[in-house]
Amino acid sequence: MNAHKHSFWYYLRRGVYISILAALLLQAWALYQVWYYAQPRTLQPADAVVVLGAAAWGKNPSPVFKERINYGLSLYQQGLAPKIIFTGGTPVEGYPTEAAVAARYAGKRGMKQADMLLETQSRDTYENLLNTRALAAQNDIDSLIVVSDPHHLARAHYIAEDLDLKVQTAPTPTSRYNNSGRSKQAKLWLQESMLLVLYQLGRLFPDSRDVARTQLLPYRNL
Repeated sequence: MNAHKHSFWYYLRRGVYISILAALLLQAWALYQVWYYAQPRTLQPADAVVVLGAAAWGKNPSPVFKERINYGLSLYQQGLAPKIIFTGGTPVEGYPTEAAVAARYAGKRGMKQADMLLETQSRDTYENLLNTRALAAQNDIDSLIVVSDPHHLARAHYIAEDLDLKVQTAPTPTSRYNNSGRSKQAKLWLQESMLLVLYQLGRLFPDSRDVARTQLLPYRNL
């Protein structure tokens, strides 16, 4: 009887240690992925640039959103893609959608209306890309360059992969977050790596993926 009890507690402790180690390894993997996809890389021409949505302040993009739009415009002007897909709905009925705000901003900077496509229904990154997939299919767009803040692109990449989208990721060369203190940057990167872990666990436990999507929503106020 004692030997049986000893064996039970031994295996219980062993299971706990293995679980902790697995969690630490998964978190380390996520941190590396966030770092890896934050790095600039050489881009190949694509059918369209996709600018992931962020907060709009009335008719104007927030500073974070403005950086994304500016970089998308830069890629478009360099000839890397003939079109830009602006994404993002509105959290408050009656206000302009994020996509419409981005299109207005881009139009004032000389972009042709005919070269813009708007996705106006999404509330988060997953919906940005899910709705983009349908929009791309309707317009014979096969390859995409996804633009967002550096820390955000690892999760965007894996979402796009799950949606069978052919994408390259393009981190904005400038970001509001680059000017924040080290502690705030570290907190942000840790939060994003945790969201990536939750998203990956969602392949096994769908509820955790919903948590990841819900937790992202406050960042859209930036």
